[in-house]
Order: sequence, then C-alpha cells, then structure tokens
Amino acid sequence: MEKKSRKDSATPCKETFEPLPVESKTLTTAVLLLNSPEEEILIKACEALYTFAEKGDENKVSLLRLGALHPLCKLITHNNKLVRRNAIMALGIMASNGHVKNALKKINVIPSIVEKLSVEEETVVHEFATLCLAPLSVDFVCKVQIFENNGLAPLIHLLSSSDPDVQKNSVETIFNLVQDYQSRQAVHVLGGIPPLLELLRSDFPVIQHLALKVLQSVTADTCNSFREQQGFEKLMDILSNMDLSDLHAEALQVVANCLNERETIRLIHNSGGLTRLMEFLLIPNKPQIQSTAVKCFVRMAQICESRRLLHELGIEKVLVELLSVSDVSVMASTCQAVAAMSFYPASKESFRDLGAIPAVVQFLNSENLALGEAATEALASLTHDNQLNALAVYEAGGHEMLIQQLYGSCPKTVAYSAATLCNIAGQEITRSSILSCGAIEALVELLKSKDTEIVVRTTLCVAALACDKEARMKLQKAGGLQPLVSLLHSNHKELLHNVCFAVHVCACDTPTAVEMCKFGALEILQEISQSANRRNSFSNLAMASLLNSNLSVKYSLTGLLSYTDIITDGFYDAGKVHSGQRVLTLEELSKKPVDQHRAIIAITTATEYESNTTCLHKEEEKQKDEADSESLTVRQHDKKTGDVALQLLEKEAKESIRLLNDERQQYAALARLVSEAMGGVVPVEKLHEFPWVMHLSELKFQLQSNVVPIGLISKGIYYHRALLFKYLADCIGMSCTLVRGEYNRAWNEVLLFNKSPINKHSSSQPCYYIVDLMHQPGNLLALNTPAALKYQTI
Repeated sequence: MEKKSRKDSATPCKETFEPLPVESKTLTTAVLLLNSPEEEILIKACEALYTFAEKGDENKVSLLRLGALHPLCKLITHNNKLVRRNAIMALGIMASNGHVKNALKKINVIPSIVEKLSVEEETVVHEFATLCLAPLSVDFVCKVQIFENNGLAPLIHLLSSSDPDVQKNSVETIFNLVQDYQSRQAVHVLGGIPPLLELLRSDFPVIQHLALKVLQSVTADTCNSFREQQGFEKLMDILSNMDLSDLHAEALQVVANCLNERETIRLIHNSGGLTRLMEFLLIPNKPQIQSTAVKCFVRMAQICESRRLLHELGIEKVLVELLSVSDVSVMASTCQAVAAMSFYPASKESFRDLGAIPAVVQFLNSENLALGEAATEALASLTHDNQLNALAVYEAGGHEMLIQQLYGSCPKTVAYSAATLCNIAGQEITRSSILSCGAIEALVELLKSKDTEIVVRTTLCVAALACDKEARMKLQKAGGLQPLVSLLHSNHKELLHNVCFAVHVCACDTPTAVEMCKFGALEILQEISQSANRRNSFSNLAMASLLNSNLSVKYSLTGLLSYTDIITDGFYDAGKVHSGQRVLTLEELSKKPVDQHRAIIAITTATEYESNTTCLHKEEEKQKDEADSESLTVRQHDKKTGDVALQLLEKEAKESIRLLNDERQQYAALARLVSEAMGGVVPVEKLHEFPWVMHLSELKFQLQSNVVPIGLISKGIYYHRALLFKYLADCIGMSCTLVRGEYNRAWNEVLLFNKSPINKHSSSQPCYYIVDLMHQPGNLLALNTPAALKYQTI
C-alpha cells in the first residue's frame, strides 16, 4: 500500500492497463497446467495467472470462464509453500471482481482461506488471503462461515501486522463482520479494541477511517473495553488536532455511541472534553461535523444528570442558533437534541425564552420526512406538562400543521403529532381551535391503525379532547366510539390504560355512554376487572363512568341506584341481567316482537315513543265505572306527546308535596301518591289476588310492544311503584335509592335525621328507612328491622 497524503486519500488511484499480449491458446494452457502434478509447473502457472489477472477485470473474468477458480482454490492448501503462496495471490487478486466473488461464494473455500491467516504463513500470504476475504465478507453467508471457522481472531491479530496492506484488508474484513451482533461482541472478548486504537495512528488515512468505522460499530452495544483502553483520550487527541479534520466526523460518531453512559460522560467532562465538543457545534460550513456533534449531545441528554450539566453549560442557546442552519441534517439533529433536553424543566423554559418554538414549528412544513419527524418529536417534548410552551405552539399556528401531520405516512411523525395535540388541548381556547380544524375526524382514522405507538398517543389525545361536549358529539358522529371500544381488547398495558381513560372521559354524558354500551364496552370492562394482568387504575373508573351515565344499564347490572343517581326521561327497567350479558338499548327492545317475558318499564315524558298508541289517561280512568276499570282505554296521539299520565303525576308532586315543610311528611305524601296511581293499598293477605300480571299483559297487547310507559300502569307491584317513587322523588329534589330485590321486589331507601326528644334543635345519628308503597303507603320502616325485612321478602 502506498502512503498517501491526507489531501489525496479520498481520491482512488487510477491506473490503466495495456491488454496482456497472451494468446487464448497460451492462457488456456496455463489454466490447464494448474492440474499438473509437477510443483515447478504449478508455481509458474499460478504466477502467470496472477500477473495476467492483475492487469484488469476483463482478464479476471477470462480466467473465471476458463475454469481457473476451482483448481486455484485447491492449490491454496498445497504442500508446497511456493505453490500455496502463488495460488493465494492469484485467487486474492481475482476475488476483487464481482463475478469471481459470486462464483467463490458457491465454493466452500473460506475454511482454507482462514487457514492462511495463521502466524506461520508469510506476510504476502496474509495480504492476499485478507484481500480475498474482504469482498467475500460483505455477503451474509460468508460472514457466518468466517465467524464459524474462527476467522475473527487471526484477523484481529493481523491488525498489528507491519504490512499496511494486511492491516487495510484485515480491518476492512472486520468492518464487514461487525455489522452482525455476535461479531461485535467477539471483538471485545478477543481483545480487538487496542489494535484498532493503534490503527488510528496509521500513516494511511484509509486505514484510520476503516478503524474508526469498526469502532463505531463495536461501541454501539458497549463501551467498557473501549473506555478501559483509554479510547476516549485517543479520540479527543484526534478531535483536538485540526490536521486530522477529515477524521473528526467519524471520531465524533464513536464518541456519540458512548455518551449515554454516566462513567463516560464523567470522564469526558473532567478532561474538558465537553467544551471541545461544544466547539464543534458552531464550526461554519461543516454540516456533517455539526450534525454528528449534535448527536453526541442527544445521547448525553438521555441521562437526567447530564441534562442538568448541559443546561449549566448553556447548551440551549447553542442549539437555538443551530436551528437557523440551512442544512437539513443539522436541523433534524438539533430538533432531536431539543427533544432530549426538554425533559429537563429548566431547559423547556430556556427554549421558549430563546424563541425556539416558532422555529421548530416552521419545520413542520418541510418536505423532508426526517426533519418533520424530529420537529414533531421536539414539540411533543417541549409541550409535555408545560402549558406555556403549549400555548406558544398554538400561537405559532402549530396546531393546524400538526393536524395535517396526522394524515402523514411516517408513523413516528403521526404519533408525535398526536402527542403534541394532546398537550396543547389542555386549555379551552386551544382545544376549541383544534376541534374546529377537524382533529377528531383524523384521530378516528388513527384509532384503527395497526401501529401501537400511534394508537397509544391517539387514545390519549382523544381523552384530552373528549372533556369537551362538542368533541364527544363529533367523535360519535365520525364513528369513533366503536373502534375506541374495540381497543379495550388490547393486551398492551399502556394502550389499555389510555383506552380505559378515554372511555371514562367520553362516558360523562348519556348519549356517548349508551353508544359505547351498545358496542359492548361494559362487557369488555367486566372481563378486564376480573383479570389480574389487565386490570388497571382506569378500568374500574371507566366502568363506573359508563354505568353512572347509563342508569338503565346500571340498574339492570347492579340492581341499585344510589341517592346521587338521578333518573331522567329515557330511563327504562329491563330487568336483572347477569355480568357479561349486554343490556339492549330501549330502541332495540322496542323493535322486538311481543313476547311472554317481563315488560320493559320506561320513563317517557318528553321523548318520542315509537308506538301507535299512547298512555292511559289516568284522569279519564277515574271517571269510569268500577266495572269498566279493568279495561284499557287508549287513544291515538302524536309521537312527541310522551307519557301524559306521568307528566300529570310529576306536576302534582311538584305542586303539592313541595309545599310540605316536614321531610317525613313529604316522603309519606309521595308514597301515597304513587300508591294511588298504581292501584292503591294492597293488603299482604290479598297480594296474590292483585291482578298486576294480567294488567301488564293487556298493556303489552294494546301497545303491541314489550316496552310499557310507566304512566300507563294502573295496577303496579313493588318494582313498578319503587321505580315511579324514585323518578318522582328525583324530579322534585328529594333523595332516595332504588334497590332491586328478588321475586319482583324493589324498594326505596331514604335517609332521615331523628329529632332529639330533649333538644329539638339537635339531631341524632341519621337513620335509613324503607318507604312502604304497597301495604301501608307512607309508612317508614327502619332498615334491618323485622318490619323492613318482611317488606323486602314477603
């Protein structure tokens, strides 16, 4: 190898060869002589073929066509030393040709070539053996063969050869091998770091560059042996020498690999290396150097202590200056550094004060995918838990560009954009603007993505936006609830956590909760709650939110409505269902043909009720003779009329019961009102004669529906009366529960304070009562007393 100046090292040596004056017949004869039994002839034949092949690629191909390859591969193991040497020389010079290399891959010659690397062989054999392995080692199969034949150890030994050609060929082969993990690890184990570092002092730039490339690969996984061999000190010597500027970019790459280890950072900082690295950031007209130097700080910033150290060195100001560099690679690397440093709260503030946010926002318009990805990553980090930075992105118009990025093809860009929008959506003014720009529609499509990271960020963004009623309406209209509910099946821990949180937020209003229940959200959440692995902090909360916003389903599943559960128009009692069984919507139940099962009791005061008939008008019924009281009178009505009888009861409760001052009297009066509307007093001994079953059957027949408005019921049993009591109590601001029992039982519990007989102005401990609606309407039965238990279980 000729020693070249640093100026000429990048320019390959160009030589022209005159055609070899060898006739085809003579060349063919030379190839045939490779099979001669005479050693002298073999020596001369191999030498002649080497000389011929050395002249150019055409000659190498000619030898391949004449069949020289197979006999040469055999001769490299010949007993005669000169035969072996000349054969490996010819084979090595031929192997640089692509056609020859492809042919060699089909011959099991690598074990024989590796043998030629032994210390017993002379230097010229080492040169051409490594020259042969260098092009072959690019191929994956050949890499495996070299490694399995223990070729790496002798190659590392040859790095210390006195011959620069051997060094160059060996380090080039090692570079190809260490693209695989097992070879990278083996270099450390076999002591490859010291000779590689020694090659950095070579007089040949090509060797130095190859050595640095190998060091880049082997330090990608671990830097322990590199650090133990004072590798950083030697690299810093190179970085401090401007005469070696052509090595700086690759040297910085090696440094960057190791700057995510605390020990390495401490070592470089103590030696003043960080200051030197920062100087590289602002070298003018050297974008490759700048970009690589920035990557050093990106790696450093992965460690919390390093972020503090870099902040103290004022790294933010330098990075902001780099945002104005025109080179795309520098801008992208700088955005990555901003993202990493933004995990340090003080750095977030510095970046905002230095004007970094508008600069980064402008990069969202770039057509370069790498820059767009880096910019969105930076914005996601800058806005995380920082509302001032989020507002700055919004004021720079970033939210509009981020929404457009949601339609992009780069998964990471999409995920970072969703994360940033989630951060920006924390304020009402920004959230409103995000919604007006069509964010929900874009997010709905992303809920169907196969990319887990995208869906993780999207669900969190949906949750941030869904605290707004307009967003929930848009989400439902855009068909986003079904894919959101489907994601509850996920086994990905973070994704499932986010989905449960989004369901919890979306379930704060009844229409959304009903729709999600329609898609099976409750059943899935019940399964999750029973799983030790999938249960999370929001799964139970999501289920509670769904039930609290869909009281009909809650009552069917749990059999209990609390004091704070306020029944409103649209509530229905579908009866008791078991865990995991879906409660059908009122619309679905209305469409079922009339059956023999229990009637669905509905509260329909102000909404459409899809039936051709309406409620029984209680005022008209009172005017009829007792003989006709068993017959039903129905009248045609407009669909929007609602349950007129219930409306009248509600009006009466508001006008009469509210006027009573005593709470006990209010509950008692309301109980009597309910009892009168549902058939009056029914003595316990006459309970079996009360014709409520026939009455409900007749109503279903008259309505041609399984769903019966509660105001139509004039002969109601416990669970009818308890539901009506709960609804009317909620209407007029009185508190009570609704509890489902067994065998058509249900009751209401109320909480009252008993006045002290000594001091009427003081109150004793509160007491819970069950309100009698059947046998002695208005009677309050203290909970857990024999009278109360009898009412619950008769």
